[in-house]
Amino acid sequence: MTDRAAEITAFLSVAGWGQAARRHLAGDASDRRYERLRLGAATAVLMDNPPGGADDPAAFSVMAQHLRHLGLSAPTILAEDLGRGLLLLEDLGDDLFARLLQTDPAREAELYAPAVDVLLHLQRATPPSGLPDLAAEDWAGAAGFALDWYAFAATGQKPDATPFAAALTAALHAHADGPRVLILRDYHAENLLWLPGREGVRRVGVLDFQLGQLGQPGYDLVSLLQDARRDVAPATEAAMIARFVAARGEDPTVFAAHYAVLGAQRALRILGVFARLCLLAGKPGYLRLVPRVWGQLQRNLSHPALADLRAICDATLPLPTPEILQKIEQQCPASPSR
Repeated sequence: MTDRAAEITAFLSVAGWGQAARRHLAGDASDRRYERLRLGAATAVLMDNPPGGADDPAAFSVMAQHLRHLGLSAPTILAEDLGRGLLLLEDLGDDLFARLLQTDPAREAELYAPAVDVLLHLQRATPPSGLPDLAAEDWAGAAGFALDWYAFAATGQKPDATPFAAALTAALHAHADGPRVLILRDYHAENLLWLPGREGVRRVGVLDFQLGQLGQPGYDLVSLLQDARRDVAPATEAAMIARFVAARGEDPTVFAAHYAVLGAQRALRILGVFARLCLLAGKPGYLRLVPRVWGQLQRNLSHPALADLRAICDATLPLPTPEILQKIEQQCPASPSR
Protein backbone atom coordinates (compact mmCIF):
# COMPACT_ATOMS: atom_id res chain seq x y z
CA MET A 1 0.00 0.00 0.00
CA THR A 2 1.38 3.42 -0.98
CA ASP A 3 1.73 6.21 1.57
CA ARG A 4 -1.19 8.08 -0.06
CA ALA A 5 -3.42 5.02 -0.04
CA ALA A 6 -2.60 4.47 3.64
CA GLU A 7 -3.47 8.09 4.45
CA ILE A 8 -6.82 7.76 2.71
CA THR A 9 -7.59 4.48 4.46
CA ALA A 10 -6.80 6.02 7.85
CA PHE A 11 -8.87 9.13 7.10
CA LEU A 12 -11.91 7.10 6.09
CA SER A 13 -11.56 4.87 9.12
CA VAL A 14 -11.58 7.83 11.51
CA ALA A 15 -14.55 9.33 9.64
CA GLY A 16 -16.53 6.11 10.06
CA TRP A 17 -16.35 5.13 6.39
CA GLY A 18 -13.50 2.65 6.59
CA GLN A 19 -15.69 -0.27 5.49
CA ALA A 20 -17.30 1.59 2.59
CA ALA A 21 -17.15 0.29 -0.95
CA ARG A 22 -15.16 2.71 -3.10
CA ARG A 23 -15.51 3.51 -6.80
CA HIS A 24 -13.66 6.06 -8.92
CA LEU A 25 -16.00 8.92 -9.76
CA ALA A 26 -14.08 11.60 -11.64
CA GLY A 27 -10.86 13.49 -12.20
CA ASP A 28 -10.26 16.89 -13.77
CA ALA A 29 -7.60 19.23 -15.14
CA SER A 30 -6.05 19.55 -11.69
CA ASP A 31 -4.46 16.85 -9.52
CA ARG A 32 -7.75 16.22 -7.73
CA ARG A 33 -9.68 12.98 -8.04
CA TYR A 34 -12.98 11.84 -6.59
CA GLU A 35 -14.41 8.53 -5.37
CA ARG A 36 -17.97 7.62 -4.49
CA LEU A 37 -18.26 5.69 -1.23
CA ARG A 38 -21.15 3.41 -0.38
CA LEU A 39 -21.86 2.16 3.13
CA GLY A 40 -25.15 0.33 3.25
CA ALA A 41 -27.75 2.74 1.84
CA ALA A 42 -25.57 5.81 2.54
CA THR A 43 -23.23 7.41 0.03
CA ALA A 44 -20.57 10.10 0.21
CA VAL A 45 -17.84 11.50 -2.04
CA LEU A 46 -14.13 11.46 -1.25
CA MET A 47 -12.12 14.39 -2.61
CA ASP A 48 -8.44 13.48 -2.87
CA ASN A 49 -6.55 16.75 -3.34
CA PRO A 50 -2.85 15.96 -2.72
CA PRO A 51 -0.85 18.68 -0.93
CA GLY A 52 1.40 20.81 -3.10
CA GLY A 53 -1.04 21.23 -5.97
CA ALA A 54 -2.46 24.49 -7.27
CA ASP A 55 -5.79 24.10 -5.45
CA ASP A 56 -6.15 24.58 -1.71
CA PRO A 57 -8.62 22.24 0.03
CA ALA A 58 -8.96 24.81 2.82
CA ALA A 59 -10.25 27.30 0.26
CA PHE A 60 -12.82 24.73 -0.86
CA SER A 61 -13.94 24.24 2.74
CA VAL A 62 -14.30 27.96 3.43
CA MET A 63 -16.16 28.63 0.19
CA ALA A 64 -18.48 25.65 0.73
CA GLN A 65 -19.45 27.04 4.12
CA HIS A 66 -20.07 30.49 2.61
CA LEU A 67 -22.27 29.14 -0.17
CA ARG A 68 -24.33 27.01 2.19
CA HIS A 69 -24.71 30.01 4.53
CA LEU A 70 -26.30 31.83 1.58
CA GLY A 71 -28.79 28.99 1.10
CA LEU A 72 -27.06 27.51 -1.93
CA SER A 73 -26.47 23.80 -2.54
CA ALA A 74 -22.75 23.34 -2.09
CA PRO A 75 -21.94 19.89 -0.67
CA THR A 76 -21.84 19.58 3.11
CA ILE A 77 -18.38 18.61 4.37
CA LEU A 78 -18.76 15.46 6.45
CA ALA A 79 -15.10 15.17 7.45
CA GLU A 80 -11.83 16.83 6.49
CA ASP A 81 -8.08 16.55 6.89
CA LEU A 82 -6.91 19.72 5.22
CA GLY A 83 -3.24 19.08 5.90
CA ARG A 84 -3.42 15.92 3.82
CA GLY A 85 -5.86 17.32 1.28
CA LEU A 86 -8.70 14.92 2.07
CA LEU A 87 -12.37 15.84 2.30
CA LEU A 88 -15.46 13.69 2.68
CA LEU A 89 -18.40 15.39 1.00
CA GLU A 90 -22.15 15.07 0.79
CA ASP A 91 -23.09 13.14 -2.35
CA LEU A 92 -25.29 15.39 -4.49
CA GLY A 93 -25.90 12.71 -7.10
CA ASP A 94 -25.09 12.24 -10.77
CA ASP A 95 -27.45 14.66 -12.52
CA LEU A 96 -24.83 17.01 -13.89
CA PHE A 97 -26.25 19.62 -16.23
CA ALA A 98 -23.89 18.38 -18.95
CA ARG A 99 -25.16 14.82 -18.63
CA LEU A 100 -28.82 15.80 -18.58
CA LEU A 101 -28.44 18.08 -21.57
CA GLN A 102 -26.59 15.46 -23.57
CA THR A 103 -29.65 13.24 -23.15
CA ASP A 104 -32.24 15.99 -23.61
CA PRO A 105 -30.89 19.25 -25.12
CA ALA A 106 -34.40 20.75 -25.07
CA ARG A 107 -34.04 21.23 -21.29
CA GLU A 108 -31.27 23.81 -21.70
CA ALA A 109 -33.29 26.94 -20.88
CA GLU A 110 -35.11 25.10 -18.06
CA LEU A 111 -31.80 24.34 -16.36
CA TYR A 112 -29.86 27.48 -17.21
CA ALA A 113 -32.48 29.89 -15.87
CA PRO A 114 -32.09 28.75 -12.22
CA ALA A 115 -28.31 28.63 -12.74
CA VAL A 116 -28.43 32.32 -13.68
CA ASP A 117 -30.60 32.96 -10.62
CA VAL A 118 -27.90 31.36 -8.45
CA LEU A 119 -25.40 33.90 -9.77
CA LEU A 120 -27.77 36.77 -9.07
CA HIS A 121 -28.37 35.47 -5.54
CA LEU A 122 -24.64 35.02 -4.96
CA GLN A 123 -23.74 38.47 -6.21
CA ARG A 124 -26.28 40.23 -3.99
CA ALA A 125 -24.46 38.93 -0.90
CA THR A 126 -21.32 40.30 0.70
CA PRO A 127 -18.32 38.18 -0.38
CA PRO A 128 -16.09 36.49 2.19
CA SER A 129 -13.16 38.60 3.35
CA GLY A 130 -9.60 38.07 2.19
CA LEU A 131 -10.33 36.91 -1.36
CA PRO A 132 -7.92 37.74 -4.21
CA ASP A 133 -8.86 40.93 -6.04
CA LEU A 134 -6.88 41.18 -9.27
CA ALA A 135 -6.37 44.38 -11.19
CA ALA A 136 -7.21 44.72 -14.88
CA GLU A 137 -3.51 44.33 -15.64
CA ASP A 138 -3.49 40.99 -13.82
CA TRP A 139 -6.50 39.69 -15.78
CA ALA A 140 -4.80 40.76 -19.02
CA GLY A 141 -1.62 38.99 -17.92
CA ALA A 142 -3.56 35.77 -17.33
CA ALA A 143 -4.94 35.98 -20.87
CA GLY A 144 -1.33 36.14 -22.07
CA PHE A 145 -1.31 32.35 -21.71
CA ALA A 146 -2.68 32.40 -25.27
CA LEU A 147 0.62 33.82 -26.48
CA ASP A 148 2.93 31.99 -24.09
CA TRP A 149 1.48 28.53 -24.66
CA TYR A 150 -0.95 28.31 -27.57
CA ALA A 151 0.89 30.57 -30.03
CA PHE A 152 4.26 29.19 -28.92
CA ALA A 153 3.15 25.57 -29.33
CA ALA A 154 1.65 26.33 -32.74
CA THR A 155 4.49 28.41 -34.18
CA GLY A 156 7.58 27.86 -32.02
CA GLN A 157 7.67 31.59 -31.30
CA LYS A 158 6.36 33.67 -28.39
CA PRO A 159 4.87 36.90 -29.74
CA ASP A 160 5.64 40.18 -28.01
CA ALA A 161 3.01 40.42 -25.28
CA THR A 162 3.29 44.18 -24.74
CA PRO A 163 0.72 45.43 -27.28
CA PHE A 164 -1.58 42.51 -26.48
CA ALA A 165 -1.54 43.25 -22.74
CA ALA A 166 -1.98 46.98 -23.32
CA ALA A 167 -5.02 46.52 -25.58
CA LEU A 168 -6.74 44.05 -23.28
CA THR A 169 -5.95 46.07 -20.16
CA ALA A 170 -7.47 49.16 -21.78
CA ALA A 171 -10.62 47.25 -22.73
CA LEU A 172 -10.94 45.83 -19.22
CA HIS A 173 -10.47 49.25 -17.63
CA ALA A 174 -13.11 50.72 -19.92
CA HIS A 175 -15.75 48.00 -19.73
CA ALA A 176 -15.05 45.44 -16.99
CA ASP A 177 -13.36 47.04 -14.01
CA GLY A 178 -16.25 48.12 -11.81
CA PRO A 179 -17.35 47.09 -8.31
CA ARG A 180 -16.37 43.53 -7.46
CA VAL A 181 -18.56 40.55 -6.66
CA LEU A 182 -17.75 36.98 -5.72
CA ILE A 183 -17.03 34.87 -8.80
CA LEU A 184 -16.60 31.08 -8.73
CA ARG A 185 -14.59 30.97 -12.02
CA ASP A 186 -15.50 27.44 -13.17
CA TYR A 187 -19.26 27.89 -13.28
CA HIS A 188 -20.38 25.63 -16.14
CA ALA A 189 -22.47 22.59 -16.98
CA GLU A 190 -19.97 20.00 -15.73
CA ASN A 191 -19.85 21.64 -12.30
CA LEU A 192 -23.60 22.09 -11.80
CA LEU A 193 -26.03 19.42 -10.59
CA TRP A 194 -29.81 19.39 -10.91
CA LEU A 195 -31.55 18.75 -7.58
CA PRO A 196 -35.29 18.84 -8.40
CA GLY A 197 -36.25 17.75 -4.89
CA ARG A 198 -35.09 21.10 -3.55
CA GLU A 199 -36.63 24.53 -4.07
CA GLY A 200 -35.58 27.81 -5.65
CA VAL A 201 -31.86 28.41 -6.08
CA ARG A 202 -31.17 25.28 -4.00
CA ARG A 203 -32.20 23.19 -7.02
CA VAL A 204 -28.75 23.88 -8.48
CA GLY A 205 -25.91 21.95 -6.86
CA VAL A 206 -22.60 23.80 -7.12
CA LEU A 207 -19.19 22.13 -7.37
CA ASP A 208 -15.56 23.14 -8.00
CA PHE A 209 -15.54 26.59 -6.41
CA GLN A 210 -12.25 26.56 -4.51
CA LEU A 211 -10.77 29.19 -6.83
CA GLY A 212 -13.50 31.69 -5.95
CA GLN A 213 -12.30 35.28 -5.88
CA LEU A 214 -13.45 38.84 -6.45
CA GLY A 215 -14.25 39.75 -10.03
CA GLN A 216 -16.74 41.23 -12.44
CA PRO A 217 -20.47 40.36 -12.49
CA GLY A 218 -20.44 38.98 -16.02
CA TYR A 219 -17.52 36.60 -15.56
CA ASP A 220 -19.40 33.54 -14.27
CA LEU A 221 -22.22 34.23 -16.73
CA VAL A 222 -19.67 33.96 -19.54
CA SER A 223 -18.37 30.73 -17.97
CA LEU A 224 -21.89 29.31 -18.05
CA LEU A 225 -22.94 30.46 -21.50
CA GLN A 226 -19.62 30.24 -23.37
CA ASP A 227 -18.77 26.76 -22.14
CA ALA A 228 -15.55 25.26 -23.47
CA ARG A 229 -17.05 21.77 -23.24
CA ARG A 230 -20.47 22.15 -24.86
CA ASP A 231 -22.29 24.39 -27.30
CA VAL A 232 -25.00 26.55 -25.78
CA ALA A 233 -27.82 27.44 -28.16
CA PRO A 234 -27.63 31.10 -29.25
CA ALA A 235 -31.27 31.59 -28.21
CA THR A 236 -30.48 30.27 -24.73
CA GLU A 237 -27.42 32.50 -24.42
CA ALA A 238 -29.41 35.56 -25.45
CA ALA A 239 -32.29 34.74 -23.11
CA MET A 240 -30.00 34.16 -20.12
CA ILE A 241 -28.09 37.39 -20.74
CA ALA A 242 -31.42 39.23 -20.90
CA ARG A 243 -32.53 37.57 -17.65
CA PHE A 244 -29.30 38.59 -15.89
CA VAL A 245 -29.34 42.15 -17.28
CA ALA A 246 -32.98 42.72 -16.31
CA ALA A 247 -32.50 41.41 -12.78
CA ARG A 248 -29.46 43.63 -12.22
CA GLY A 249 -31.01 46.69 -13.87
CA GLU A 250 -28.13 46.96 -16.35
CA ASP A 251 -28.08 48.86 -19.63
CA PRO A 252 -28.07 46.08 -22.28
CA THR A 253 -25.67 47.96 -24.56
CA VAL A 254 -23.19 48.64 -21.77
CA PHE A 255 -23.43 45.05 -20.56
CA ALA A 256 -22.82 43.70 -24.07
CA ALA A 257 -19.37 45.32 -24.07
CA HIS A 258 -18.73 44.08 -20.51
CA TYR A 259 -19.68 40.52 -21.53
CA ALA A 260 -17.60 40.54 -24.71
CA VAL A 261 -14.46 41.82 -22.98
CA LEU A 262 -14.73 39.23 -20.20
CA GLY A 263 -15.51 36.55 -22.76
CA ALA A 264 -12.42 37.42 -24.78
CA GLN A 265 -10.22 37.40 -21.68
CA ARG A 266 -11.55 34.03 -20.60
CA ALA A 267 -11.30 32.42 -24.04
CA LEU A 268 -7.72 33.62 -24.48
CA ARG A 269 -6.68 32.25 -21.11
CA ILE A 270 -8.37 28.91 -21.83
CA LEU A 271 -6.60 28.56 -25.19
CA GLY A 272 -3.32 28.88 -23.34
CA VAL A 273 -4.38 26.59 -20.50
CA PHE A 274 -5.41 23.82 -22.89
CA ALA A 275 -2.10 24.04 -24.77
CA ARG A 276 -0.22 24.04 -21.47
CA LEU A 277 -2.12 20.98 -20.26
CA CYS A 278 -0.85 19.19 -23.34
CA LEU A 279 2.74 20.41 -23.27
CA LEU A 280 3.39 20.09 -19.53
CA ALA A 281 0.76 17.77 -18.08
CA GLY A 282 0.55 15.25 -20.91
CA LYS A 283 -3.19 15.81 -21.40
CA PRO A 284 -3.84 16.22 -25.15
CA GLY A 285 -7.58 15.56 -24.83
CA TYR A 286 -8.26 19.22 -24.11
CA LEU A 287 -7.06 20.14 -27.60
CA ARG A 288 -10.30 18.86 -29.11
CA LEU A 289 -12.06 21.69 -27.27
CA VAL A 290 -9.87 24.40 -28.80
CA PRO A 291 -11.98 24.99 -31.96
CA ARG A 292 -15.05 25.72 -29.83
CA VAL A 293 -13.12 28.17 -27.63
CA TRP A 294 -11.65 29.76 -30.74
CA GLY A 295 -15.14 30.34 -32.11
CA GLN A 296 -16.19 31.95 -28.83
CA LEU A 297 -13.12 34.17 -28.93
CA GLN A 298 -13.93 35.34 -32.46
CA ARG A 299 -17.50 36.21 -31.49
CA ASN A 300 -16.27 38.26 -28.56
CA LEU A 301 -13.57 39.99 -30.58
CA SER A 302 -16.20 41.10 -33.10
CA HIS A 303 -17.52 43.62 -30.57
CA PRO A 304 -16.36 47.18 -31.40
CA ALA A 305 -14.93 47.57 -27.90
CA LEU A 306 -12.28 45.00 -28.81
CA ALA A 307 -11.21 46.27 -32.23
CA ASP A 308 -7.61 46.92 -31.14
CA LEU A 309 -7.27 43.56 -29.44
CA ARG A 310 -8.80 41.78 -32.44
CA ALA A 311 -6.17 43.20 -34.77
CA ILE A 312 -3.40 41.97 -32.47
CA CYS A 313 -4.94 38.53 -32.08
CA ASP A 314 -5.41 38.22 -35.85
CA ALA A 315 -1.70 38.90 -36.27
CA THR A 316 -0.38 36.67 -33.48
CA LEU A 317 -2.72 33.72 -32.93
CA PRO A 318 -2.91 31.09 -35.68
CA LEU A 319 -6.21 29.51 -36.63
CA PRO A 320 -6.50 26.12 -34.86
CA THR A 321 -6.58 24.01 -38.02
CA PRO A 322 -6.33 20.22 -37.73
CA GLU A 323 -2.68 20.56 -38.76
CA ILE A 324 -1.94 23.10 -36.01
CA LEU A 325 -3.66 21.00 -33.35
CA GLN A 326 -1.79 17.90 -34.53
CA LYS A 327 1.48 19.83 -34.26
CA ILE A 328 0.67 20.79 -30.68
CA GLU A 329 -0.38 17.25 -29.79
CA GLN A 330 2.89 15.87 -31.13
CA GLN A 331 4.65 17.93 -28.46
CA CYS A 332 2.66 16.28 -25.68
CA PRO A 333 5.09 14.32 -23.47
CA ALA A 334 4.58 10.61 -22.92
CA SER A 335 5.64 11.16 -19.31
CA PRO A 336 3.99 14.37 -18.07
CA SER A 337 5.83 16.67 -15.69
CA ARG A 338 3.13 16.37 -13.01
